[in-house]
Amino acid sequence: MSTDTDNRYSDELPVDDVTPYDSPLSADPREKRDEAVNFALLTMHQVFLRVGWIFKTESIVMPVFMDFIGGGPVLRGVLMVLSRIGLSVPPVLFSRQLKIARQKKWWLSLCGLAMSIPFGLLAWICWQGTWRDTHGDPRWWMPVVFLILYGIFFMLTGMNQLTAHAIQGKLIRVNRRGRLFTASVAIGAPLAILGAWNWMPIWLEEPDTGFAWLFGCAAVAFFGTGLVTMLLREEPDDFQQDRSPVLHYFRDAWRVVARDPNARSLALLTVLMSFMFMLFPHYVAVIDDRPTFDLKRMTSWVCLQNAGTALLSLIVGPLADRFGNRAALHLTTLGLAVAPALGLVGLYLPSEVRLQYAWLMFTAVGFTPVTLRLMINYALEIAPRDDHPKYISTLGLCVAIPVVIGAPLVGWIAREWGYQPIFLLGLVMLLAALVQTFRIAEPRTGESSLLHKALRK
Repeated sequence: MSTDTDNRYSDELPVDDVTPYDSPLSADPREKRDEAVNFALLTMHQVFLRVGWIFKTESIVMPVFMDFIGGGPVLRGVLMVLSRIGLSVPPVLFSRQLKIARQKKWWLSLCGLAMSIPFGLLAWICWQGTWRDTHGDPRWWMPVVFLILYGIFFMLTGMNQLTAHAIQGKLIRVNRRGRLFTASVAIGAPLAILGAWNWMPIWLEEPDTGFAWLFGCAAVAFFGTGLVTMLLREEPDDFQQDRSPVLHYFRDAWRVVARDPNARSLALLTVLMSFMFMLFPHYVAVIDDRPTFDLKRMTSWVCLQNAGTALLSLIVGPLADRFGNRAALHLTTLGLAVAPALGLVGLYLPSEVRLQYAWLMFTAVGFTPVTLRLMINYALEIAPRDDHPKYISTLGLCVAIPVVIGAPLVGWIAREWGYQPIFLLGLVMLLAALVQTFRIAEPRTGESSLLHKALRK
């Protein structure tokens, strides 16, 4: 006879820093088949997402496009504000609706289909060419329209990611999630890199229509994510939660951090790591500060960054499955700190030298999505399954709040005093994040944090 703890999804149970868990696989052949099908479909979902994302990379393509249409350092900083708000606030407000949804796959599909609309519109605007005036200069409204569409896209993306992680927590066992991430990157990254390498240089020979092709491809790929997730095999849930005033959802997020020691430690790590997002729009400017930017060079940087992410995932995924997400976070957070360190060094080197080692810096930037995924998987482990949406949305707020406050300030500092202060501060914050990875517990084994163990001795 099975017990309450004899559960296929071990992280449905609350886990503290001294209670280990196990995750036995059910002997039911149907469950095994369903999980295999869902594993393949969720891999395809991530592959489509990765292919679409390479054509709108936040650290390269979007800042370059903002400058292309007449933006500057401050507006580049606004990009990060909009993306972090979209990835945090809508998920908090949406978490109850997702929790009580009987089948979450329909929300995942709807959000994926809707994500294609903003980039489809942006592609159409670029193709029409009406965003330039009679002198060929960008019209005043183009940055405004771009920011509005960008903000809408990330609102939908935030809901999409929350739903995807909740479904992953429901359908995929805890010790297979690293493999899911590795499989999606191992397949998706080469396809994305191949597409970018072959098409971006050709498209960007004529930048106006070139960006239209970039954004159009992104729209098609995001539409594909919505189609494949319709086929997921998902048993209905029967969770209940009373409707609450809007502010109560943010209060619930605060309670997660206040009441759960593991969530509190993870929240601090997330806040420290969030400084990486504030630096995203400024790496390109540090590497190439010439008045006219070579758009074709963007292709190699985008491909190298995605290649770095793919290679890292081949190591980190199995490492996380075998030893836990904490062990993998040690490695990826150290890699994150390399990016601002190289940016800081580059400020003292000639432009030609900076261009030669740009690939190394953007490879380090590629550690960001891997680190964020590991933190989300850690949150899935420490949360009861019916609270997965709440924990994930809380994690998003911990990333967003510092970025919303800090990104415009970082952009203003870069404009007034240059890039040295922001990259120095970024290096300090990410080194502090590395230290914090040794302070979180490992829920799989019930092992306390390494720092706690040292203090007990």
